[in-house]
Amino acid sequence: MTAGDRSRAAAKPGEAPTQLAGRDNRWLRKFRATLRAGKPSADGSIGVEGPHLVEEALRAGLPVEAILASAAGERHLGKLAPLIPPGIPVLRTSDRLFAGVADTQTPQGIAALVCPRAASFDDLVRGRPLVVVLVGVQDPGNVGTILRAAEAFGATGVATCTWGGLGTADPLSPKALRASAGSALRLPLVHGVATAVLVAQLRVTAVKLYAASPAKHSSAKQEGRVLNPWEVDLRGPSALLVGNEGAGVPLEVQSSADALVRIPLHSGVESLNAAVAASVLLYEAARQRGGGAPERDASAPE
Repeated sequence: MTAGDRSRAAAKPGEAPTQLAGRDNRWLRKFRATLRAGKPSADGSIGVEGPHLVEEALRAGLPVEAILASAAGERHLGKLAPLIPPGIPVLRTSDRLFAGVADTQTPQGIAALVCPRAASFDDLVRGRPLVVVLVGVQDPGNVGTILRAAEAFGATGVATCTWGGLGTADPLSPKALRASAGSALRLPLVHGVATAVLVAQLRVTAVKLYAASPAKHSSAKQEGRVLNPWEVDLRGPSALLVGNEGAGVPLEVQSSADALVRIPLHSGVESLNAAVAASVLLYEAARQRGGGAPERDASAPE
């Protein structure tokens, strides 16, 4: 069976794949809005672009509204065909029109409209919680990279929060999706919750709060609460709070944390990128949870 035969098999029963012409076609408008503009559609669909993300969405079992392939992207349909549920429309368009809806500079010619899973707070704290809380992390690349590390190191979910009018980049935006390499489609995500509300919910469920704190972002009175990552017991229900790339975790939020965590750095390096810092802390959590934590120094602050 050729790639063309497989793509026809993935279309609605009895129908050949639809050839879309004209940039004002309703399907192309919807793909353009979700990919290039990065906004969910009115019915909640998001756009995923590229063979890897489309495959990850299909493997995750997310509801798929449609698949769009350009002439150059049709080669990917052969691999994807066994994963496409019956009845999903496979749409074709020209390479030129596909480039007009794509978010990437060098499109690979394949995209899909999918409906992400809705998650609740309870989904974040199932089992032995390890929750990543992003407070005003604005770069979608950082958000996506943190999501990828969160899944890799066993986090139970991620919450993206607002503080003082400052929000966190949408984890399901095209750039964040690409940086997450598909983790954003699998991890439980709660987006756009107020930080104070989430902190209160975590407190009620007895989750310990640990805020990442570069030296320049912690006040003198908080210095006694600052621990190295290995001094924090992350084996129990825990939440790692990661702040804005420039301002860090707000001081008011730091004050509500059980402890501040600072990654020791060599002189001359003031701080780490938000995604790198989160990855280091997540690795330490995975190390403790997988092989046990080192014995705590009795003189170390609680």
